[in-house]
Amino acid sequence: MILAHCSLDLLGSTNFFFIVEMGCPGLPPLSLQGTPLSATLSLVMSQCCQKIKDTVQKLASDHKDIHSSVSRVGKAIDRNFDSEICGVVSDAVWDAREQQQQILQMAIVEHLYQQGMLSVAEELCQESTLNVDLDFKQPFLELNRILEALHEQDLGPALEWAVSHRQRLLELNSSLEFKLHRLHFIRLLAGGPEKQLEALSYARHFQPFAQLHQREIQVMMGSLVYLRLGLEKSPYCHLLDNSHWAEICETFTRDACSLLGLSVESPLSVSFASGCVALPVLMNIKAVIEQRQCTGVWSHKDELPIEIELGMKCWYHSVFACPILRQQTSDSNPPIKLICGHVISRDALNKLINGGKLKCPYCPMEQNPADGKRIIF
Repeated sequence: MILAHCSLDLLGSTNFFFIVEMGCPGLPPLSLQGTPLSATLSLVMSQCCQKIKDTVQKLASDHKDIHSSVSRVGKAIDRNFDSEICGVVSDAVWDAREQQQQILQMAIVEHLYQQGMLSVAEELCQESTLNVDLDFKQPFLELNRILEALHEQDLGPALEWAVSHRQRLLELNSSLEFKLHRLHFIRLLAGGPEKQLEALSYARHFQPFAQLHQREIQVMMGSLVYLRLGLEKSPYCHLLDNSHWAEICETFTRDACSLLGLSVESPLSVSFASGCVALPVLMNIKAVIEQRQCTGVWSHKDELPIEIELGMKCWYHSVFACPILRQQTSDSNPPIKLICGHVISRDALNKLINGGKLKCPYCPMEQNPADGKRIIF
């Protein structure tokens, strides 16, 4: 702020001498400054000084408004950001530091491969001495090669891949191969009447999909009537929309990832987005725990102290919370279905055993604890 004021003062002084020199080229040299000024020069000096004063006041006013806005930004940053966020997780999470570091590096490498940043991923593997198997890289290399071709509107690699995986795609009820053939047919239509015969010949590829995509095939065949008049001015102009290319990229990514057992979004990006949603809530809980001095409430490194709503986008599988212990089940404490049909956690079951018998907490049925069956969601 001091520098800003100094700059303003210097600017005002510089402008002052500049205006005086430009407005009064006939002023006497510095050696004659003690000489009385004439009435004309006095008037000019008075006008210049007033102009400088008005300019400086305007600059100061503008600076005041800017300073007010900047100071509010600083306060907002201090209010919304915490300098120490490590306290929201238990220190036990970082016990196996080398193992945790390797897991994190692997997640970053997988993210880079999935985003197509292959050279960056390779560089990270070399610098971190992380050994990545070629079998792990291969699916990402193939997917990125095909996606790059699609972005350049080259359907060849994608069609070749879809045909080679046709049976598995059908098992997933995927329409990827049909959409690729449809897009190739539309490209032929965009070529005008000269491509009409080639388009008719290519239409034979739609035969295996006639039962499931009859309506769409009929639309494409009907568009041939307007080919000589110009498809872009016909009722079928929507076929030439460039959005079809973005759609085919999304469809290919989704179906290919499902076929290869990969997630559409990288685990790192999902974890980061979820953390951004959960972190403010965890910070508030941390403050409450410290204020009420109940640090023992949150001691499990694999379980959060409260439920945090992350939205439907982050729902991937069913979660069961034991109605007795109010804890989320895990691999070490799975849900157990009793003979009566009620479900509780294994830890709850062990605590309810009395004399080798178990009485259901929800109904009076007594049963043998060994009759309980583990449930896998």
